[in-house]
Amino acid sequence: MHTHLVIRAPRRSWQALLLGCAGLLAAPLAVADGEFPAKVPVPANNPMTPAKIELGKQLYFDPRISLSGTVSCNSCHMVQSNGSDNLPLSFGVFGRVDVPRNTPTVYNAAFNTVQFWDGRASSLEEQAKGPILNPVEMGMPNAQAVVDVLRKIPGYHAQFTQVFGGKEPITFDHAVEAIASFERTLVTPDSPYDRFVKGDKKALDVTAQEGLKLFNSVGCGTCHAGPMFDNPGLPMGEGFYQKFPAQPQNTACAKYVQKYHLHGDLGRYDVTHKDADKERFRVPGLRNVALTAPYFNYGTVPNLQEAVRVMAACELGKNLTETQTKQIEAFLNSLTGKF
Repeated sequence: MHTHLVIRAPRRSWQALLLGCAGLLAAPLAVADGEFPAKVPVPANNPMTPAKIELGKQLYFDPRISLSGTVSCNSCHMVQSNGSDNLPLSFGVFGRVDVPRNTPTVYNAAFNTVQFWDGRASSLEEQAKGPILNPVEMGMPNAQAVVDVLRKIPGYHAQFTQVFGGKEPITFDHAVEAIASFERTLVTPDSPYDRFVKGDKKALDVTAQEGLKLFNSVGCGTCHAGPMFDNPGLPMGEGFYQKFPAQPQNTACAKYVQKYHLHGDLGRYDVTHKDADKERFRVPGLRNVALTAPYFNYGTVPNLQEAVRVMAACELGKNLTETQTKQIEAFLNSLTGKF
């Protein structure tokens, strides 16, 4: 019975969601004083349609495209929560510990100019292939194995035909194109910060406003820039990377490096094999950061206040007071949008 199940979204509520996302189906990335973008970037070779989005949603939740039949995209990137799993490291097929980096949130990943901590994927489509074929994550041995599974499930052939057409509509590329289209609907606009930027000065309390000023004055905004607080405006496909920890010789940073084991991950070097890229990582966005503990690629820093202290010491060489830390935390809390 299980092998004949096709996972479907409730049609009425799903159509309502699509209508709500209708303004996101166009594309250029609009930037206005850090305000949430009005459009989601959509590649010309993978236009979004309601049928493709619904197919992608079903695939995203379907554990049958994993080797064990128990792990889906949603297992680690839980959309009913914050788009992550709040674990230091995720679990893959057969209880294997996932790749040795903390799972980023899928929410607002549509705005990432590159994907993964090391930037090895230049698009959501490319990223979606990785976990499915990773032997530790979803474990499928190759793309054809995924196609073979999907072709055996009644219902998928009709859906793939409707979306993609052709004699053999079920392909691995089509599957990840559908998943990426669904992921582009996972955006969280209308945070208190966005309302503040639009002119509602009561959207942020005094502590958060002081935190915003401090965030920029101490240098956080140099790297955590733009509407997603992740880069200063790079085009899609071009990553913005920084070394972490950048100042391990700083006394306070050295303490954190030892306490939270902030060393050993070669980061971007795994992709480029250039010495200059050792311990360099894609700068993560800060939208909804208050919800995604534990922090950093190591997943070892347990809460947001401590993450602020670590960043100040290890990236900026500064020791924040308790008041300053709480002010920046209050500002970061204001970046939580509507799911």
